[in-house]
Amino acid sequence: MSLAVFGDDLSAKHMPDRYAVIGNPIDHSKSPLIHAIFALETGEDMEYGRILGSLEDFSGDVRRFFGTGGKGLNVTVPFKEQAWILADELGPRAETAGAVNTLIALTNGRLRGENTDGVGLVRDLTENYGFDLGGKRVLLLGAGGAARGVLRPLMEAGPARLRIANRTAGRAVELAAVTSMVISP
Repeated sequence: MSLAVFGDDLSAKHMPDRYAVIGNPIDHSKSPLIHAIFALETGEDMEYGRILGSLEDFSGDVRRFFGTGGKGLNVTVPFKEQAWILADELGPRAETAGAVNTLIALTNGRLRGENTDGVGLVRDLTENYGFDLGGKRVLLLGAGGAARGVLRPLMEAGPARLRIANRTAGRAVELAAVTSMVISP
């Protein structure tokens, strides 16, 4: 007597693309909900989750996610600068910012780092709210990874003046100095 089993061949089973946001803390993130709605509206076959990143082993968390087939990670506090160091190659906005908010899987286990914080902010202000930043005075609060990410696109929008304020003044001064070397008026 022979037995044949049909179905549930896991090697042939289709798996949706996997994405996530990593941060610490992370429970507050609305990214999984936003991406679930996006996937439904566009017909994308994907899963998007949250990862509570280890403060001691961010790199290990990232490598484990991509090692198990993950396609991309959004990166939030406090890991944007660590993600910049971890990336094997950087997009121009990430290079300037010194911070990465998006890690993308490349071939051979390599990672590409991008920074979309500033482009998203400027597009939202100008296209969705109709606010022209050109010639305006702009105050940027903070000098961490997100602030680093928005600085170049804000400057490219042509404000008359951009001030950086941070609870640690030295960090704001450092960001302004780095920015003035990278971004020419």
